[in-house]
Amino acid sequence: MSKQIQLGYACINMELSSQKPRITTNRGMIKRTFKKKGIEYASELALLNVSNLLPIFQWNIRNKIKVFRMSSCLFPWSSEYELCELPDYEMICIKLAEAGNYALQHGLRLSFHPGPFNILSSPTEKVVLNTIKDLSTHGEIMDLLNQPRDHRAKINVHAGGAYKDHDNALKRMCVNFKRLPENVQCRLTLENDDRANLFSVRHIYENVSKKIGVPIVFDYHHHKFCTGDLTEQEALEMAVSTWGDIVPTCHYSESAAWQENKEAKPGRLVKPNAHSDYVYEKINNYGLRLDVVIEAKAKELAIAKYRKDHCAA
Repeated sequence: MSKQIQLGYACINMELSSQKPRITTNRGMIKRTFKKKGIEYASELALLNVSNLLPIFQWNIRNKIKVFRMSSCLFPWSSEYELCELPDYEMICIKLAEAGNYALQHGLRLSFHPGPFNILSSPTEKVVLNTIKDLSTHGEIMDLLNQPRDHRAKINVHAGGAYKDHDNALKRMCVNFKRLPENVQCRLTLENDDRANLFSVRHIYENVSKKIGVPIVFDYHHHKFCTGDLTEQEALEMAVSTWGDIVPTCHYSESAAWQENKEAKPGRLVKPNAHSDYVYEKINNYGLRLDVVIEAKAKELAIAKYRKDHCAA
């Protein structure tokens, strides 16, 4: 593997989450439980989640992993309250600062990828307001982690629906971007989609990046389904050009359907855009320096396999 590629993974550490007691940041609850137990229980779970960030960060550094996407489930039902309203807010802030400072000291690059219900291109005001609330919470968490207010600490989303009019959808996205707080605007990135009727790298570059300066996170797997008439190298280079002096982040995964002979159980139906458990091909960075989040289902185990297969001395 080229030394210009630095690998990371997303959200769940398989080894640590299988331990007893488990180390995870995904503790949550259903809406009925939240209504019954309220903000006190949400605060309890949030404190447990953020307290587990540091041991995950430490595991990553011990294993020479310096790119990590945090879970967006740190604060259960955060749409229903402000973080400062949590009874454990003071201790939560302490734990976040401790974990964030460790990441800074050891060069661990942190990011978020908020859920698909965040749609800045939506023509529905309620959807946009909900998106602003959720992204604002992610920006606040990044600040409490003491992370830089730039795209080193990215908050990555998809542009959202095209609504049968790509150009106007992205115009709305640009308008609504300006409604976000500064601590989100300075971190927001956009990712190309995996459906031909949505947004390619070219769509985002021409209609968003050139207009409001939002960098593009190139997703290798998604590009196969929505090329924008660009080769993989052309799309990657176009995305990289939007990052300025900051090392670009990309996503890499492979199709579970294409890897069926390696992974799929007999009779299992697999969609082509579904992610495989591991990755098998060598990542082509075309000579570019990249931070690459492996989006395979096996998480950090996929990195271990990749290093064994492609990074032997």
